[in-house]
Amino acid sequence: MEQTPADKPFGELNDAEVSKTLDEAAAGGYSKERAQRFYDRVRQSIQNYLEKKGRAVEKGAEFLLLVPDVFMLLWRLAKDKRVSGKNKVLLGSGVAYFILPFDLIPGAIVGPIGYLDDLVFGVYILNKVLKDTDASIVREHWSGSDDVLESIQKVLIAAESLISSQVVGRIKKIVK
Repeated sequence: MEQTPADKPFGELNDAEVSKTLDEAAAGGYSKERAQRFYDRVRQSIQNYLEKKGRAVEKGAEFLLLVPDVFMLLWRLAKDKRVSGKNKVLLGSGVAYFILPFDLIPGAIVGPIGYLDDLVFGVYILNKVLKDTDASIVREHWSGSDDVLESIQKVLIAAESLISSQVVGRIKKIVK
């Protein structure tokens, strides 16, 4: 008896099956509207935090403001038919990491600073996806103001100053 996509482990699905599975997941609660609400909620939370903290987080502010844009980029790329199935698995894990409450640096405890590990995780995923996805596809889905490739490089360079080197090491192992 042939396995249906629902019966197969996610990593064994082909591109069409991954796309269908992601579409079904989106229909089950991760719709475009839900992703947009998450984006809006995170952006507002970060803006409120930065207004309260002011100059105390000036260096981190530049990176914190990238958080919602990276989340939306991961989500949009996971839905794009031009992205391979294995990359959609990676992108989906990045989206899940942002949404699920289990983090290496929990935002519920440290506030919006807790999104920095989400950002670094997402950027490591994007860096890996860029190895076999055309940069024009990534740029097409970017909502940020600076060039997405430059933004990714800035976060990669600053990763260990944003979060601990231990957390960066764990992220590297996960994304490997």
